[in-house]
Amino acid sequence: MMVKPLLKDLEKHVDSKYTLVTLAAKRARELTDGDPALVNDVDSDKPVSVALHEIAENKIGFARIKDGIK
Repeated sequence: MMVKPLLKDLEKHVDSKYTLVTLAAKRARELTDGDPALVNDVDSDKPVSVALHEIAENKIGFARIKDGIK
């Protein structure tokens, strides 16, 4: 069974695998807390799967903060 979105595709949207995991975890928590999903065509209702699809479709992203200032 192939998992989608593919890791190599997800890595294009972030600067590291650590960032990907952190971003997906934070977004999954928001979804669990009741935020609406930003994508509709996901085969799963699991928050982490939805978060990964949102990242793959550029619906969410991150901003690197330097020295605590954006």
